[in-house]
Amino acid sequence: MNSDTLVQLLVLVAGIIFFCVMILVFVLVIMRSKEKKAEKERKAAEDGLTQVKKSQVIYTPESIFDFMDFEKIEDNMIIQKKGKFLMVVECQGINYDLMSEMEKVSVEQGFISFLNTLRHPVQLYIQTRTINLERSIEGYKNKLKEIERKYNNLQIEYEKLLKSGNSSKDEIDKTKYELVKQKNLKEYTADIIRDIERQSLNKNILSKKYYVIIPCYQSEIEAGDFDKTEVRNMAFSELYTRARAIINSLFACQVTGKILNSEELIELLYIAYNRDESDLFWVEKMKQAGFEELYSTATDLIEKKLKLLDKQIEEQSIKLANEKINEARREKEIEAIEKEANQEEFVSSKAKELIRKHKKYIGEEVAQKAINKLNQNQTEEKKQNVRLEENKEETENGVVQEKGKRGRPRREA
Repeated sequence: MNSDTLVQLLVLVAGIIFFCVMILVFVLVIMRSKEKKAEKERKAAEDGLTQVKKSQVIYTPESIFDFMDFEKIEDNMIIQKKGKFLMVVECQGINYDLMSEMEKVSVEQGFISFLNTLRHPVQLYIQTRTINLERSIEGYKNKLKEIERKYNNLQIEYEKLLKSGNSSKDEIDKTKYELVKQKNLKEYTADIIRDIERQSLNKNILSKKYYVIIPCYQSEIEAGDFDKTEVRNMAFSELYTRARAIINSLFACQVTGKILNSEELIELLYIAYNRDESDLFWVEKMKQAGFEELYSTATDLIEKKLKLLDKQIEEQSIKLANEKINEARREKEIEAIEKEANQEEFVSSKAKELIRKHKKYIGEEVAQKAINKLNQNQTEEKKQNVRLEENKEETENGVVQEKGKRGRPRREA
């Protein structure tokens, strides 16, 4: 075999090997792409299954109680699972920085005594709350409505006294004084409401609450075969004794305390579980709304805004309707007063119409004389009313004209 033939054979073998390698690489690439595609499909299927499971989650009372660390609140106690009872003492803080050195030493010694007297574990809990001024503003607004109602009644009464000519000066002055007093009170209350609303706008006013949590385990008090009621009663007695001892020990360092009742415990846990909701919907409002559970899923932010806007629109519409109703009633009463004041004039006009209507029966001359007499009476009444109005204006301006004397009027001293 010559060299040319050997070279050609080697080239052929190398080409076959290269072709086989290319085929293997191509097959591996295809297999790898199929594996990646299958992996993506599997992950997509798992994600879809997870989303379906999340959407199918249903909250039940049992799941909520499993989530919480307590079973119920009863007899001023938080009854936890596995036979654990808690009682909470709320403490009022003191301003330590403003005390003198002797007072600070006294407080420190009292706190050391409190720590030395502890014979059971306790937990110190501090809860930061946002002060909601809505309740104060609502109270002021209710007071403002009552003041406005009294002011409107006094204004109507004052207008009646001015329209009628039978009221004395003392009575008019007294009613005017009460009217001005009520008006000033109304404006002052409205200013307070505006100032509080302006100060609380976009501002978080925070306060801190200090608590001492006292535990008691069922294993500590069981000494026989007792039922649940007896165990709960013994746990309450033990916790109450411990709480009173802690309150007395804290009093030595000038810190006062009180045992939280069941409603206060509900508020404490409600704020702990609903940090965001408690700023808008406090416990009293939740109770009035019919909620009985402390744990609830939060609603959408837009829905909450829409509810608040609907509430504001309803309150403003009711206020506007009441104002317009009061204005209409006031106008109606003024109209009735004016009609009552001009009653004699209406009677005279009606009498003239009747005389003219029946003058052919009573005679032209008699009818004309009767009409002239009615006109004369009306003229005299108008003059008398003008004199009464002038006297009333002079009395209101503090000017007294002495009868039977000439000269300038003399002012009252």
